[in-house]
Amino acid sequence: MAKDKYSFTRLLFIIEAAAEYFISLIVTGAYLARLTGILGMSDGMTAILSNFVSLGCGFQMVSIFMFRKKSVKKGVTWLLVITQLLFMMLYVVPFFDISSGAKTALFMTFVLLAYFIKNVAEAPKINMYMAAVPDKQRGIFTSIKEMVSLIGGTIFVNIMGRFVDHYDEIGQTETSLVICGTVIFVLMIIHTITLVLAKEKTFEKPDTEVKNNSLIEFKHLILNKKIMLVIGVNTLWSISNAISLPFNGTFMIHELNFDMKFIAMVTALYTVVRIPVSFVLARIADKTTFSKMLIICFIIKLLSFAFKVFTVPANGKVFYTIYHLLDAAAMGGINSAQINLIYDYVAPENRKNALALKQTIYGFVGFFTTLAITPFFNFMQKCDMVVMGHKFYAQNILAFISLLIVVANIIYVKKVVLKLKPYTPEG
Repeated sequence: MAKDKYSFTRLLFIIEAAAEYFISLIVTGAYLARLTGILGMSDGMTAILSNFVSLGCGFQMVSIFMFRKKSVKKGVTWLLVITQLLFMMLYVVPFFDISSGAKTALFMTFVLLAYFIKNVAEAPKINMYMAAVPDKQRGIFTSIKEMVSLIGGTIFVNIMGRFVDHYDEIGQTETSLVICGTVIFVLMIIHTITLVLAKEKTFEKPDTEVKNNSLIEFKHLILNKKIMLVIGVNTLWSISNAISLPFNGTFMIHELNFDMKFIAMVTALYTVVRIPVSFVLARIADKTTFSKMLIICFIIKLLSFAFKVFTVPANGKVFYTIYHLLDAAAMGGINSAQINLIYDYVAPENRKNALALKQTIYGFVGFFTTLAITPFFNFMQKCDMVVMGHKFYAQNILAFISLLIVVANIIYVKKVVLKLKPYTPEG
């Protein structure tokens, strides 16, 4: 990418994203399932807790009311420091000399608060950094950013997995908790430095909008048909994700009996697949549109869910790995497309609020989808599901439902989003 006065800020964005990703790796998925297992929480409760990530996204609309000034950097920095301190506290809760119920309540409070605060800062932070990226280079930049996070994350999770397994095997689980908490604190310091040093680019709002208050801005936003139609893609994606993803951690640990070393190995393979695919998809998006690239990604995701439908302990290591690698290929474009669709169709001065609205809908829809599906999941866990002599699990059924929703999303993008007129400076 060509050098300009925001080149260093783009580099900081890459480092910031990596540090944030490393923290997320040890507070979600199998690591979260391990923590909740230590606290004695059920699989269903762990799934709901996992989807606090989505519920937190539901609070991004708060940023419309909080971040009224052109400059957002200081507020974003402080909010993310608090977020990461709360994540660190998740590894401290097991040491508290209080009842099991009190530990569970405190743990859930920390998770909810962390994701609430994180997501209030998320939309302005993303917009602050993406404003420093030229429009025609957004695809390749997001691919480079993800590549660094994934390569670093693979190394990071392998090291952490070895530490955790080692101390668990010798009966020193408390030591592994201390290590994880300390690592989060160090990553928080690195993350904060990147935000402090970043150069912020601001946009002037049109005179008519400056006079408006936050409620009027919000009203204009939800009445904007194009924005709401674009957000429809994200909403369907949220539903398909929320039905099956929160149950992945317990599926790997309890039903498939994977250890942390195998999970780390699969994560490494995930990176090997995702990086080259993300570059190919980024080129497609930059040369065509993110909508067309997204259709390709959803087709791959459909195939990944198909393998998960048939993943059981007997074939678990093979089928789950194939599912995970196909998921890697799909996510090589889905994550960046969810953000860049807003940049394709929305004017610069409205992008921060559109991102916040997108994530708010994503969050609430995702959380309440998981909340609604959990009783069905609990019921299916109690059933003895045998088809043609093969035992199936609740997670297999949820994967099939997710597959059907991905099919619906492909149709929606083709029939609705591709017919919308992209944003141009000329209007």
